[in-house]
Amino acid sequence: MVDWETAVSIGSRIAGDGPAVGAAEARDVVAELREGADRSTALVREFTGLHAAERTAPVLVVDRPGWVRANAEAFSTIIEPLAAKLSEKKGPPTGLSKTVGSKITGAEVGFLLGFLGGKVLGQFDPFAEPAGRLLLVAPNIVHVERELEADPHDFRLWVCLHEETHRVQFTAVPWMRDHLFAEIGRLIDAVKPDAIPDDLGRRISEMVRGEGSLLDLMSTPEQKEVVDRLTGVMSLLEGHADVVMDGVGPTVIPSVKQIRKRFNERRKGVGVLDKMLRRLLGLDQKMAQYRDGAGFVRAVVDKAGMDGFNAVWERPEHLPTKTEIHDPAVWVTRVLG
Repeated sequence: MVDWETAVSIGSRIAGDGPAVGAAEARDVVAELREGADRSTALVREFTGLHAAERTAPVLVVDRPGWVRANAEAFSTIIEPLAAKLSEKKGPPTGLSKTVGSKITGAEVGFLLGFLGGKVLGQFDPFAEPAGRLLLVAPNIVHVERELEADPHDFRLWVCLHEETHRVQFTAVPWMRDHLFAEIGRLIDAVKPDAIPDDLGRRISEMVRGEGSLLDLMSTPEQKEVVDRLTGVMSLLEGHADVVMDGVGPTVIPSVKQIRKRFNERRKGVGVLDKMLRRLLGLDQKMAQYRDGAGFVRAVVDKAGMDGFNAVWERPEHLPTKTEIHDPAVWVTRVLG
């Protein structure tokens, strides 16, 4: 259903190479990011109380095409089962329609990956076997630190703190990875091929001029329930990482307040096209996850301390719902009594 090599090829071209960096500087950046990730493990452990064995998931410093390929692999893990379900509506493609269709779909996925590949600073990829992997996108980190006129050493460690927190979340909480996989499986199981509108293209065009995202368009009532649970989980993970990077930051990053202020402005997006694509791809919702999740974490820690907050990692039933993210007191009452 998807020509993944086409997706990688187009995505890599759209993402581009990034800022001009000499060979010596590039080697220094890569070395500093690897060192920053290693250094962050102990800093995250001390701040959060979460204990993750070091190097249980590899740290990869990649360029933009490397990030595109890594995410094409992750996307294929999710999309192939979904594609099989959608083929139930019209039957599996054959011959020319299969070849052309897979390349068209590959081009669409490539456009998505290319757009994101020029923006993402790093991510934890839980889909990579056996225990996930941490990706740090060196050219994007250099691009943003220059754009923000930030101290390069401070900014690189700041990014590493955020991304290493995600690695710790998935490796110190052994059930988190399987729980996320199960929720995605439920989302795919809830897809009803007959519910996919025949005028999908027209509706997407209308959506670009209005509100909402592709996720809103594709969600059935059953899917919305899963999406709400996933929103709660992702808000927790992103907000927790933001709280950690800002909590640890002042002790090791002198310019952290300046970096945070400028970075928050950048997260709003620049230009009409950029803002339109962010809305279409649901990235506005992603930005809300950082804000709302961080608010939830800070509120619970203020009320119950870090030890009390860490009850959230004990079992899946302790994860906050989408509603509880916006009303932390409800979570405190339900989980901590």
